[in-house]
Amino acid sequence: MEEPNQSALVERIPELIRNDARETATRGLDALREENAETRKLTLQTLRHLADDDPTAFSSLCASVAPFLTDDERPIRLTTAKLLVAVAEADPDAVVPVVPALADRLADEDEFYYVRARSAEALGYVALERPEEVNSPEVLADLRVGLSFDEPEVKEKLAKALEFVALGDPRRLRRQVSHLVEHADDENELVRYHLCTAAAVVGCEYPAALVDARAELRARLDDDSPFVRGRAAEALGVSVRDDTEGTPLPDAELADDEESFAAERARFALQAANSPSDSVEIAGDIGTVEGIRRTTDDAATEILSPETDGECSHCGLTLPENGPPMCPRCGVPY
Repeated sequence: MEEPNQSALVERIPELIRNDARETATRGLDALREENAETRKLTLQTLRHLADDDPTAFSSLCASVAPFLTDDERPIRLTTAKLLVAVAEADPDAVVPVVPALADRLADEDEFYYVRARSAEALGYVALERPEEVNSPEVLADLRVGLSFDEPEVKEKLAKALEFVALGDPRRLRRQVSHLVEHADDENELVRYHLCTAAAVVGCEYPAALVDARAELRARLDDDSPFVRGRAAEALGVSVRDDTEGTPLPDAELADDEESFAAERARFALQAANSPSDSVEIAGDIGTVEGIRRTTDDAATEILSPETDGECSHCGLTLPENGPPMCPRCGVPY
């Protein structure tokens, strides 16, 4: 059979991937690197949407996609990073071969900050299942230093990646907790949540690692977010296992609240103070790494989907009952 010319092969890349024609798709991706910027951009956008719909289709193609992380065009680099995030979430093993390329993007101080953020997010998904692949001091330092960025979305992705590093191997962050909680008062709720969750995870295995973070965690017990309050209480609860006398505890009012994320964890902390042992748990979800792992996605989803109470959470406008789920004044989705 006659081989298609280069341009025709490039056009067929999405079809080839859908049909699991891996070798030909790989040749197409190699050929795509020689195409003009517009063709590269449009093709990568199509592939990114394909990855969103079927990330496992790229399981053996990540190494062929990775060169676009260093493309001359910034939109192409960002689209590639987003594609790899989708694959990493569904199949972390598939992204292991390109961990060095993602780490390079994260470490590049001249790189567009959203590319760095998406690279961090992909690394986080790998760290969750394959912590040994994302354990270099350099990567961890780049994630931590990046929390000082001004862009909320960037800090959010970095904090999420650090939480996943902790969930994959709590040992890796046991000496970093005090540095992480320095950012636990960030204005972004998800940043505060992810960092307090990372601290709680480390504390489950290494209670003494939270000693220098207790003041910041105690301050989060008054946080506006019940999920941040809950994780901070949980972290303090596991910290009690190391030092009953020196650990600040939640007020009884928080523990007496309704059956909520925060109240359950406040009760856990108070019970742990009375019986500082690993046996103090509630429904198996509190005070353990596996319990936190089971509940963290739901908590993050709740944070991203707050109750609107009929008003825009951004500008306060009364929202119309009918119409698209977007504030007509400021454009923020709800």
